[in-house]
Amino acid sequence: MNKNLQSTFSTRQYMLSKDYELFYYNDITPQRVNDHSHDYYEFYFFLEGNVSISIEKEIFHLTLGDMVLIPPKVKHHVIIHNTNVPYRRFVLWISQDYYNNLISDSASYSYLVNYVQKTGNYLFHNDLITFNAIQFQIFQLLEEIRFDRFGKEARIPLDVNSLLLHLNRLIYDREHPKTEREQQNLYKNLIYYIDEHVREDLSLEQLANVFYLSKYYIAHTFKEHSGMSVHQYILKKRLQLSKESILAGVRITEAYLACGFKDYSSFFRAFKKEYGISPKEYQETSILQS
Repeated sequence: MNKNLQSTFSTRQYMLSKDYELFYYNDITPQRVNDHSHDYYEFYFFLEGNVSISIEKEIFHLTLGDMVLIPPKVKHHVIIHNTNVPYRRFVLWISQDYYNNLISDSASYSYLVNYVQKTGNYLFHNDLITFNAIQFQIFQLLEEIRFDRFGKEARIPLDVNSLLLHLNRLIYDREHPKTEREQQNLYKNLIYYIDEHVREDLSLEQLANVFYLSKYYIAHTFKEHSGMSVHQYILKKRLQLSKESILAGVRITEAYLACGFKDYSSFFRAFKKEYGISPKEYQETSILQS
């Protein structure tokens, strides 16, 4: 389906729509565009390629998940280092009038633009979890734009606004970390919840729904206080529980499923990596020692 959502690249640097335009480019032989500026906001999301971006003559190398916000009148251009590497990105154009109308409805939409204009920081790095959430919203919007669905005229501006608000909230949360006590309490609550629900779905999405916080903030807080990722902690807890179950005489095939592992191969690899022996070897050694 993604191929149906792709746009044919054009060097056009002006809007045909009065409100917004969204492009999904995947260029096998990328074309170079000269330094330029425009009278609308450009949100640029980098997916793949060997490129840098020059913004007001300062050069930034791009990595997967990077977001760039180019305000009106800011000179910029992309530097393509290798034309033999596919170059993939999303580009969202928002007119000044449309954005100003959003801001008049709620000042929450203005945070990101004000932050960029105040600090001169145009580039925002995102981890894969955070970027996947952004990418999901972009694909939803692309599908509404490209396909003839009932109510698309009403749905598209809702999706545009939702994406813009999501980006504003994301950067606001990064620039306004919770107090140390609040973070410590969150960390303790995460540990308690994971320990109590270790056999259940403990994806970051699920934790975000339980604690009403962003996946990025949960992942950052946990790593900051424990020194390991949420996934690593959950894996260790499940391995410890499975080890105790095997020691108690539970069959291996029952133990790994009861401890939250979905398949034996992933359980086997994780167990052997953690303890240096296979589950079967551990079971046999335990029997001999008892």
